[in-house]
Amino acid sequence: MNSGTSADKIVVILKGYPRLSETFIAQELLGLEKAGKSLEFVSLRHPTDKKRHAVHDEIQAPVTYLPEYLHLSPWRVLKGALSSLSKPGFKKALKLFLSDFKKDTTRNRIRRFGQALVLSAEWPATGKWIYAHFIHTPADVAFYTSTILELPWSISAHAKDIWTSPAWNIAQKLDSAQWTATCTQVGHEYLQSLASDSSSVHLSYHGLDLDRFPLSNRQLSTRDGSSEDNPVIILSVGRAVKKKGYDVLLRALSLLPENLHWRFVYVGAGTELQTMKTMAAELNIDGNIEWTGAIDQQEVLKNYARADMFALACRVTDDGDRDGLPNVLVEAASQALTCVSTRVSGIQELFEDDINGLLVDSENAEQLAIALQRAIESPALRLKLGEAAETQVRATLDYRSSVSQLVDLFDSPLRHAGHE
Repeated sequence: MNSGTSADKIVVILKGYPRLSETFIAQELLGLEKAGKSLEFVSLRHPTDKKRHAVHDEIQAPVTYLPEYLHLSPWRVLKGALSSLSKPGFKKALKLFLSDFKKDTTRNRIRRFGQALVLSAEWPATGKWIYAHFIHTPADVAFYTSTILELPWSISAHAKDIWTSPAWNIAQKLDSAQWTATCTQVGHEYLQSLASDSSSVHLSYHGLDLDRFPLSNRQLSTRDGSSEDNPVIILSVGRAVKKKGYDVLLRALSLLPENLHWRFVYVGAGTELQTMKTMAAELNIDGNIEWTGAIDQQEVLKNYARADMFALACRVTDDGDRDGLPNVLVEAASQALTCVSTRVSGIQELFEDDINGLLVDSENAEQLAIALQRAIESPALRLKLGEAAETQVRATLDYRSSVSQLVDLFDSPLRHAGHE
């Protein structure tokens, strides 16, 4: 790792970097750099996206990749283990790992401890703080590393990482970290209920860099679904994974009246993309769909500009996975697009049905179809809801507020006497 000499570093642990789907993280990290924080990134995985956003190129912090699979880097892992033996907190960390392994006897648990050994051995000389994005795997590595090196650490918790992690594991990390920030009220309340000190958990909405999402200058769309040659454009941006509810959205689109003319533009990729395409063909709506694949932020902005409305049918999956407040909904609202979505998690913290968006129950294709039809047929309704959403986003969700909160947290006195 780059040892650095200029300033005390915050070592940021990420599951993967860079990622197209995590612009909110990149935006925050760039904001911290602009605020004068010296950062160094540690990624548990190599990037898999073929593209990257412009914001990634603006970030100056170097990035180091830990062994994604321990058996593929045996000498690096062995060197890390031998080096960590002499670290002040190694025995305590080993005891914690063995206790955790009794509850979670997976290879992932071993991998996290092995990655922590490597990170502890390769620790940058000026690294004084550990900051983990996501409270599951990255926070486990941060927890063990913090213990081995006896360094303070903190957490940024989001969505899947909160709702698919066992409560005992979350509580353990909450009580070890100096502080935890999370991005929705529902997540905040849940994490507070697990923490011994609820005041250590802070609500911090991500927001947007509004300079990258300037005020929309779109012209009033008069499309109302009556013209086959000028259909209403429905946009959705997101990964093709179960929690996004694209199967429900496709079913809802198939329920729209045959004489209603629309075009669905899907931006994204993921494990269920082929399933989506197959389903669209089975529903006989594939001729109405444009599949763009994964694209960068500037191309996404162009799609916001040409769309009439935005749709996302978020759900809670069987394993508890769910979104928080999807960043794409905030982006779409910033562009005065009417958003049609579901009453899941933090979505209701921004949108109010019939006030600045249209919300329906998750898993209900019939309700979703009715909401979509209302928005398609009424340009006036789209204008009213879109303008209200844009006004709210610009008044309440500027990312600079979140960055300012984080800077204050990083600069606050240490909570645990053991780290003083």
